[in-house]
Amino acid sequence: MEKQKNAVGRRKEAVTRVFLSRGEGKITINDKDYKQYFSLVYLQNQVELPLKTVEGLDKYDVKINAAGGGMKGQAEAAKLGIARALLEVNAEFRPALKAAGLLRRDPRAVERKKPGRKKARRSYQFSKR
Repeated sequence: MEKQKNAVGRRKEAVTRVFLSRGEGKITINDKDYKQYFSLVYLQNQVELPLKTVEGLDKYDVKINAAGGGMKGQAEAAKLGIARALLEVNAEFRPALKAAGLLRRDPRAVERKKPGRKKARRSYQFSKR
């Protein structure tokens, strides 16, 4: 790997730009350590998952720019971005990442609000009299 590889990950309204380079396993998100940025352990595990899958947790440095959405959306967008960047590094990682389900973008998003209703599906309370 001659220089850094980059990829984009998305989930709900969150978008992350991932820059992957050879290193000793530093993961930074918006210039903060990922353990400081994501205080919840299960979100930290989401970010680590693609690197653990290819046993590259201590081989690559990851720099992530995250914007939009919430914490969970950003963590899952980072997961997809890291998996895509790892594919650019080595195409032989594909079967392992695919088996773990890390190459699929989760299409679920918030349903839009419809006219004449309070929310997407919630209607006003019916009154007979």
